[in-house]
Amino acid sequence: MAETTSGAQDVGTPGEAEAPVFDTLVQMTMNAFERSGLDPETYLLTRIAALVAMGAAPASYLLNIGAADEAGVDPERIRGTLVAIAPVVGSARVVSAARGIGQAFGLALLPDGGEEEGAVT
Repeated sequence: MAETTSGAQDVGTPGEAEAPVFDTLVQMTMNAFERSGLDPETYLLTRIAALVAMGAAPASYLLNIGAADEAGVDPERIRGTLVAIAPVVGSARVVSAARGIGQAFGLALLPDGGEEEGAVT
């Protein structure tokens, strides 16, 4: 039988742990794309829509919108995706996503007060 440990010995510094996690995420993404059967643009727009629905962190938007840009996805298509999902996920979620996207790219898309003026939440 294999000896078990509490796991404390296996914990390294944060820098040591980051690369395997990142590598795993990259591999998962590649596998999902290949298995999806979608073209790159549709795949990336779907991922961005899912990020909005989940209330993702700015870093997630940075990675996925950056990939969409590299793949040649027109920013109007991303905006169109946000408009299309707003009735499903709610305007508050889309406004929050706009703020997260702005933060990811160092932009101030909305006033510091939070909600867009006149937005229905």
